[in-house]
Amino acid sequence: MTPAEVEAELLRRWPESQLDPSLDRIQDLLGVLGDPHTAYPVILVAGTNGKTSTSRMIEALVRAAGLRTGLYTSPHLERVAERIVVDGEALDDEALAAAYEDLAPYLEIVDARHEHPLSFFEVLTAMAYATFAEAPVDVAVVEVGLGGTWDATNLVDAQVAVVTPIGLDHQAYLGDTLAAIAGEKAGIIKPGSLAIVAQQPLEAAEVLVRRCAEVGATVAREGLEFGVATRSVAVGGQLLTLRGLGGVYDEVFTSLLGAHQAHNAAVALAAAEGLLGGGGESLDPDLVRTAFAGVRSPGRLEVVRRSPTVLIDAAHNPAGAAALADAVTDSFTFDRLVGVVGVLSDKDARGILDALEPVLSEVVVTRPPSPRAMNPDVLGALAVAVFGENRVVVVPGVADAVAEAVALAEDSAALGGSGVLVAGSVVLAGEVRRLLRG
Repeated sequence: MTPAEVEAELLRRWPESQLDPSLDRIQDLLGVLGDPHTAYPVILVAGTNGKTSTSRMIEALVRAAGLRTGLYTSPHLERVAERIVVDGEALDDEALAAAYEDLAPYLEIVDARHEHPLSFFEVLTAMAYATFAEAPVDVAVVEVGLGGTWDATNLVDAQVAVVTPIGLDHQAYLGDTLAAIAGEKAGIIKPGSLAIVAQQPLEAAEVLVRRCAEVGATVAREGLEFGVATRSVAVGGQLLTLRGLGGVYDEVFTSLLGAHQAHNAAVALAAAEGLLGGGGESLDPDLVRTAFAGVRSPGRLEVVRRSPTVLIDAAHNPAGAAALADAVTDSFTFDRLVGVVGVLSDKDARGILDALEPVLSEVVVTRPPSPRAMNPDVLGALAVAVFGENRVVVVPGVADAVAEAVALAEDSAALGGSGVLVAGSVVLAGEVRRLLRG
């Protein structure tokens, strides 16, 4: 099968944007496959923002320690195979096809046993777990798809459970309060595990700490047991001193930009220490420096073009957009920054626009390549309410929207630095990445 054929088969299934609160189907499928998810230790990463970057950092640290790793993240930017990574390399076309074809004979059998067929995400999760078992990997770092308790990834008994910052997102499935959302995400914390908890709003933190007490899990909290000691902007990234669970690590460079990535790094370090050092022993400082220096996180404040600079970011909720705006201010000195914004219809578009407005001179509103995309005229009306009519242009086609934004940025090139920032949805970031990077 070709990658396109594999993706087409997956897309015929229940979409990953919907959640049916049951683990019965994925448990049935993994059981038929011999429970591959039990063959290796797992670090499971949940949260609202920062999951993918944090997962990539954890994987880099574990791999730098000499262990063979599996990494499962979602959603993808450009191709489905990006989601399943073995020892630092995403599956190639042949491996992706083989992973699907190995499962295919069992899918109809499992589908027939349940009221709803297996979903896109359930099948892909089973592909990842089976791939990791076959590799085999020494450790898997797995990003939760949606929520926690009922997410298909949560069949694993994770030795280390990581919860990145929690905010309002996916309220239709997870609840409309931070406490309710934290309750769903707390479901990944299992008895006897180590919970690594990023800085959280108080009502979310209380839920997570209570869950740890209820199941007898050890908790390590950012700002108390570990954290960012110092941070400074450096050429091409930032320089950190991180206080881990087992020691202090200075002169840690990362090319990932923004204060939020520094906090992600602290969380990732604590998670790696928790697995590799038992939560109390420090790691080799040179190993830590090497691992962080090599981490890349495509689609996260990524430069995809120069002159003018074009940045893409997967921020798709108000908290993520606020972190993005802070990172742009922190890391760049644009005289004029033009936004290209496209949002999915179930997101808080007004909140995203409000967060981005202080750093954008103008905004070009467009339609992400998704059936769930918000109508650009509707989004344009929201943008006018935030930016004012003279600062908003509506261009439905993504390629045309980027061209318009680049033209606006180039108009002011003589005045100093100008750039374009693409944000609002993962699928928009992925589409622009394809357009500009080929």
